[in-house]
Amino acid sequence: MRRGRDAGTGTARLAALPPVRAVPAEDVRAALAGTPTVVVLDDDPTGTQTIRDLPVLTRWSAEDVDWALTQGMPAFFVLTNTRSLGPDDAAARDREVVRTCLAVARRRGIEVVFASRGDSTLRGHFPLETDVIAAEIEGEAGEPDAVILSPAYTDAGRVTLDGVHWLRDGDQLTPVAESEFAADATFGYRASRLADWVAEKSAGAIPAADVAELGIEALRGGPVALPTARVVVLDAVVDDDLRAAVLAILAAERAGARFVYRVGPSFVRARVGQEAQAPIGDAELAAAVGTGHGLVVVGSHVGRTSRQLDRLAERRDLARVEIDVPRVLDGDTRHLEDAVAEVTTSLARRTTVLSTSRTLVTGRDEAESLDIARRVSAALTGVAGRVAGSSAYVLAKGGITSSDVATGSLRADRAWVRGSLLPGIVSLWAPTAGPPLVVFAGNVGDDDALADVVDRLEAAACA
Repeated sequence: MRRGRDAGTGTARLAALPPVRAVPAEDVRAALAGTPTVVVLDDDPTGTQTIRDLPVLTRWSAEDVDWALTQGMPAFFVLTNTRSLGPDDAAARDREVVRTCLAVARRRGIEVVFASRGDSTLRGHFPLETDVIAAEIEGEAGEPDAVILSPAYTDAGRVTLDGVHWLRDGDQLTPVAESEFAADATFGYRASRLADWVAEKSAGAIPAADVAELGIEALRGGPVALPTARVVVLDAVVDDDLRAAVLAILAAERAGARFVYRVGPSFVRARVGQEAQAPIGDAELAAAVGTGHGLVVVGSHVGRTSRQLDRLAERRDLARVEIDVPRVLDGDTRHLEDAVAEVTTSLARRTTVLSTSRTLVTGRDEAESLDIARRVSAALTGVAGRVAGSSAYVLAKGGITSSDVATGSLRADRAWVRGSLLPGIVSLWAPTAGPPLVVFAGNVGDDDALADVVDRLEAAACA
């Protein structure tokens, strides 16, 4: 099992890859007959960017889960938003969701498997979330055989090669630990090799020696056999690589193996037998959005989002309403009332951006940073919720922001993911009630992406 090469050889290695072995999505769809329904516990809403026409829940009562299970789809998403929670609260929420899903599935006679959808740049609660899932399903079907680890997001250039996770820009590869995402105040890390990352994030409880790598040569050479280990890392540069792995996983599951998945967006698309699809067409988009202007809610603080905001302002006449984070933390409620009034007035005339001040405020430790993030998000989504009814659509920029807008501002308990607005990124949700929601992760798209999406939405709203 390959441990891979030094990070600096990544670009040269990309040029020397064996040819892609075509694995059509229809082959996966054929293999799905009689297989369990996948319950995707999504730690923020951006895991839906690569798929279309699947249900998503933002709450998990037995009635909601029953609705999702009876839609006849190969998977559904449950938005847990655990990336915004501390470890204890995240574990408690996952435990509640899994127990509810198991109980409803048992009553319906439907078998389920669980995927913990995490960030393609490795931020989030790992291995805590897969540990919780494994502990809960052990009573139903025994201890899982392995955790399948596949953070790839091929559309956005997050690939795994020789067991190392990379950010891809054309033919250039950068180890993910050298990116701004690795310096996250809450979920930072040092390792780009996923075996080492697992050991790092588990504080040594899962040593690198217990992590196996299913490499690109095996995936493209075929037939594929899954290695035996506590954690199995999947190489993936294109979706065919993932579909090759999925066929091997399905065969192992039919033979009695049980897995828990910790995955990025691309694995979900491969696992449900969907291929990459073109963005939603103009006619479909015009039918989905309302009339008037849209509300763009921005909570993400990564540099990419700030650049996208600047470019949006250059290209479009905007109203910009900013919530000052220090004033929120000081409890200034009058400031929020003024923001509501300003947004309400501006939406009648033009696209309106509601954002937090761009200087990131962090705490003295992980817990305090999470508390600050929750308080700021509550203020932002509270204002958004009071004005969203006047908008043709709501675009939420940032993963946690998207979750809080969906649950707090729009109260979108059930929705369908209708597809993307750019190739493989930026998903459109159709809630069963309320305006459409555009989920736009903080860490995807080039500098023009936000402006491109808003242009499409505004044209549709005026059609």
